[in-house]
Amino acid sequence: MQAHILIVDDDPGLRELLVDYLGQNGFEARAVPDGAALWSSLAAGPADLLILDLMLPGDDGLELCRQLRAGDERWRTLPVIMLTARGEETDRIVGLEIGADDYLPKPFNPRELLARIRGLLRRSRMVREQQGQQGEEAGQGLCFRFAGWLLDPDAHTLTAPDGEVHTLGGADTRLLQALAAQPGRALSRDRIMDITRGRDASPYDRSIDVQVSRLRRLLGDDAREQRIIRTLRNEGYLMACDVERVN
Repeated sequence: MQAHILIVDDDPGLRELLVDYLGQNGFEARAVPDGAALWSSLAAGPADLLILDLMLPGDDGLELCRQLRAGDERWRTLPVIMLTARGEETDRIVGLEIGADDYLPKPFNPRELLARIRGLLRRSRMVREQQGQQGEEAGQGLCFRFAGWLLDPDAHTLTAPDGEVHTLGGADTRLLQALAAQPGRALSRDRIMDITRGRDASPYDRSIDVQVSRLRRLLGDDAREQRIIRTLRNEGYLMACDVERVN
């Protein structure tokens, strides 16, 4: 079955090039020029992955990604590759902080984009399979309670001790679920990259540091005390508090 790729870019030449190139490589691709057309396209048909340009008329790529992650449940975990024309590290970090799964600076080689698309889709399939196995072993709808917080992986929500509900992106949900499922056991950086971004990610990418820092801020976990997510030098990260599995 062909994966559906949705491209949002205001450059008509690039849109045509990517639709043709991805079509030649086994994908069903469609392209739109801006955020308004993005929402119309998502409402009209499914998408398995989104390629989102940073610089767009109206709402830019960062704002559109933020709306996706906070909006309709169907699109909260949609894999997003962000295209950054300026190629600045700050743009890439901000994009990852608000929920993009990967980024690619312009100009880029279409073969590299193709590799990143395949990597993200492969990771998404792997995660779905793992979640299915976990569901069979531990029961569907399993949630995790720790330090007063409640993680619901199926709903991609994290409920604070005071009852406030936060929506998580797919990568954050997968990382927090993996840590909570094995409290006291370290996850290596390579394993985290597999879980959150796939095997095609660079081992030197700073996105893991950004992701853990983002989760710590949300959890109110002081980076010096590390009561919830602890860093182990040369080993990775682990859930340092007690975890209760609940239905």
